[in-house]
Amino acid sequence: MRLAALTGSIACCPLAGYHALPPLWNRFMSLSMHAASVPVFQQMLAALSGVLAKAEAHATERKIEPAALLQSRLFPDMFPLTRQVQIACDFATSVSARLAGEDVPAYEIGDQTFADLQQRIAATLAFIGELDAARFEGSEAREILLRPGTPKERRIGGQAYLLSYGLPQFFFHVTTAYDLLRHNGVEIGKKDFMGAY
Repeated sequence: MRLAALTGSIACCPLAGYHALPPLWNRFMSLSMHAASVPVFQQMLAALSGVLAKAEAHATERKIEPAALLQSRLFPDMFPLTRQVQIACDFATSVSARLAGEDVPAYEIGDQTFADLQQRIAATLAFIGELDAARFEGSEAREILLRPGTPKERRIGGQAYLLSYGLPQFFFHVTTAYDLLRHNGVEIGKKDFMGAY
């Protein structure tokens, strides 16, 4: 059967699901750049905060030096837990700020304790939570300039910046932080990773 004939039969079939009603489907599938970014960062950072709280309790209960977890690495050439959390926060902050047309705030890289990391997450959540959703409108077509004035300078459209760069980078570091703690015996699971949704 030819592809055209097959797709035609699907399009006119009353049981073909959304293929039969593309305008209605498109209306329901409209997703703003704000909705695709800030709530995702909020959910995962809140979950990461909970995972870190469990890790701190784990260290206290088993009389483990907190630094053993905080400075743990999956492999010698990878960043430790503290830096993984910092970078996750940095991506949530910078991606949200750039899409909203705001300056990216700078934070010191000095987090050494669980309390420091919780403070970093709280500051990130406060910043992105205050961004006006209306500022994200049209950001899918906005040009984002990364690493200006350096050999790695790059210009990228807002939608590609969020979906192909920002979110994957963010999830990489959140996932690595989770994996580090799970690998070191902290009793956490997928529910802890996902958080409330």
